[in-house]
Amino acid sequence: MNGKVALVTGGSRGIGAATAVRLAREGADVALTYVSGKEGAEDVVRAVEALGRRGLALRADSADPEEAGGAVQHAVEALGGLDILVNNVGVGLLAPLESLSLADVDRVLAVNVRGVFLASQAAASRMERGGRIITVGTCMTQRVPGPGGTLYATSKSALIGLTKALARELGDRGITANIVHPGPIDTDMNPADGPYAPGQAAMTALGRFGAAGEVASVVTYLAGAEAAYITGAEFAVDGGYAA
Repeated sequence: MNGKVALVTGGSRGIGAATAVRLAREGADVALTYVSGKEGAEDVVRAVEALGRRGLALRADSADPEEAGGAVQHAVEALGGLDILVNNVGVGLLAPLESLSLADVDRVLAVNVRGVFLASQAAASRMERGGRIITVGTCMTQRVPGPGGTLYATSKSALIGLTKALARELGDRGITANIVHPGPIDTDMNPADGPYAPGQAAMTALGRFGAAGEVASVVTYLAGAEAAYITGAEFAVDGGYAA
């Protein structure tokens, strides 16, 4: 990926941070967005730069329509172009159906759907042939094991349709679009030693949580030259959660 430029939304921690560093290790310059995790974002930038690549942290709230697309433009201006977009940012709200307010619905759909759409739209208008759009979904689009996931599963399921439509719309330009569905992954938001972890691990075929790097490795493969004939596809990195 030498000479490539990537933007990872929500790249200050977890899967986003692991993906940003992995892309840099493969030779890409990497911009990432954050909302409140400035310190974490700066740590990721330092890790990118330690690998000899350019790094850039951009504060952008994907719930804001101007900032969702504007982050793409800022990355292009600062790094000279854009070859890879990783739509990683998301809001993971799990709650009983009757407790969800209109504000909850608007916030989750704004970040998880509209923000991803606008970032993809902005990126597609700036990508040259061979561009890559990779979106992070969730295993809950394949299997919802219990109550509380209606809003989150709805929002992430919309990204499957978006991905397939992008693949069709951008295919003649050699731009691919794919979606990766993580299962239970050990992150700050869902630690492998958390109170709900044993039950989640038991739902997987492998009986364990995954690591952020295991998701990042698949995202990085899809961003590379060897994945040029893969588009409109879904990839489960879930330890057999949906098996």
